[in-house]
Amino acid sequence: MRKYREFGKVYKNPRRPFEKERLDKELKLVGEYGLRCKREVWKVALTLAKMRKAARTLLTLEQDSERRQLEGGALLRRCLRYGLLDQDHMKLDYVLGLTLQDFLERRLQTLVHKHGLARSIHHARVLIRQRHICVGKQMVDVPSFWVRTDSEKHIDLAPTSSLGSGGPGRVKRMKAKSGKKAGGDGDDE
Repeated sequence: MRKYREFGKVYKNPRRPFEKERLDKELKLVGEYGLRCKREVWKVALTLAKMRKAARTLLTLEQDSERRQLEGGALLRRCLRYGLLDQDHMKLDYVLGLTLQDFLERRLQTLVHKHGLARSIHHARVLIRQRHICVGKQMVDVPSFWVRTDSEKHIDLAPTSSLGSGGPGRVKRMKAKSGKKAGGDGDDE
């Protein structure tokens, strides 16, 4: 018995594929935040568009509307939890002012570089993909992982990482192994 799962697209292609200003802006973001391709920019842009659309529809409702209170509160709490808005700006109007940079600043890759665990933004991506980084006790190997504000202080090298307090890496183990073999042959003669 097969179970087919249908997932929607998580990104949206731009309407005009060869618009010079947009291409330059995207290329700058890809370089600044160490993204793999422009599709990662489009993913974040779609997330931002969905949040802004939800805020716009809620702002059209009356102030004391039950739906606006419930859904608006949930949207604002989510923005606060992920560090997109601070406590002073807890209004739906400020959700409309969010930018792509606000979202890209909350990615694990960016935060690993900002915390000084990596030498560059590209090095941060490599460390994450090679499973050297954990958030709390959870190993995370996805550079686009959104870090919550309460989890931000728990970003650290993984306990199993050879870069941290873990055991020696593959090269060091192989050198030690070959050193024992070379030393063992000399003792027998």
